[in-house]
Amino acid sequence: MYPVKPAKINQQEFSDRVALLQASMRSVEVDAVLLVAGSNMRYLTGFNWQLTERLVGALITQSDTIYICPKFEESAMRAAVRVEHEFAFWQEHESPTDLVANLLKAKNLTSLAIDANSPFWLFERLQKSCHDIAITSATGLVGDLRACKSENELALIRHAMQLTLKAHQQAFEFIRPGMRTSEISKFIDETHRKLGADNGSYFCAVQFNEGTSHPHGVPGDPQLTDNSLILIDTGCQVDGYHSDITRTYCIGKVPQKIHDIWHIEKEAQQAAFDAAKPGVPCENVDYAARQVLHKHGLSADYELPGLPHRTGHGLGLEIHEAPYLVRGDKTPLAKGMCFSNEPMIVVPNQFGVRLEDHFYMDDDAAQWFTQPQHSIERPFG
Repeated sequence: MYPVKPAKINQQEFSDRVALLQASMRSVEVDAVLLVAGSNMRYLTGFNWQLTERLVGALITQSDTIYICPKFEESAMRAAVRVEHEFAFWQEHESPTDLVANLLKAKNLTSLAIDANSPFWLFERLQKSCHDIAITSATGLVGDLRACKSENELALIRHAMQLTLKAHQQAFEFIRPGMRTSEISKFIDETHRKLGADNGSYFCAVQFNEGTSHPHGVPGDPQLTDNSLILIDTGCQVDGYHSDITRTYCIGKVPQKIHDIWHIEKEAQQAAFDAAKPGVPCENVDYAARQVLHKHGLSADYELPGLPHRTGHGLGLEIHEAPYLVRGDKTPLAKGMCFSNEPMIVVPNQFGVRLEDHFYMDDDAAQWFTQPQHSIERPFG
């Protein structure tokens, strides 16, 4: 039986998000925020559009929202927006940044924070058009809102994780010696589609044996042999919200060293989870995982054998988003934050083990979206 898909984010939640942004703008005395097509605009308005060389965006002031769009796209944009709105259009020969400047001047606004996802060309043109307007980044204003997920967002992420866990399990049952990585990736993509993901696999990395020592794989299409280590990292989207799960297991017999590292990896993943408490800095979770590696004689830094990257990343409308479980990120963990937990151990030129599940912060502790892998031989119990 397929899991029941949660409801989409509704118009009221989008309106509430805009209201929270406007309250934050007032607190820091920012008159307007310019969003561009992409994840931030989708988060605040529900409007999903591809970023191109033509400015499509939303100018949010402390009291209203104005959608900015090429005139020839008017019908498509009016059909797609999901919150209260005004529109301002520009023709192909006109400057959209001049339009932004004129809108700000007409409202006597003197400060503008721009979307961190804005391309540099847009920033340059805004500087020329808005020469008497103070321009800053909207990174903190929008990022702080996105970091803590609502119950609706958590439900969508949880559903996406369930689909990907099912895809992993069906792939495990499907895999046989002689198969190539491309064949397995195709099967996982098709499984994600059958289960109801937005567009099949958002990504899929399948690695065998020495290939598992490369965190995100290397080019090629190797063939699976008996007595092999397999690492599969994949995810999907549900209404734009991501999943991302890695399983590392063996078929047949593999050297004892692999078993030993697999158990250290599992211990490090659990230590990271246990360290995640409300109010604790994000970097402490990374530190907890590395202490396990150090205890077992591996590097506590980035040297190999050891963990070559951060312990985890935030997740939501983007597969990687702030904050991060990494040294130097002192963001306090708070209710609604979501993270991967994947303190991969790499033994160079031999193999790597990555166990990746995600957790979210509740009132008192972290909670798993999916239960961690059972064992190296029986990844699904």
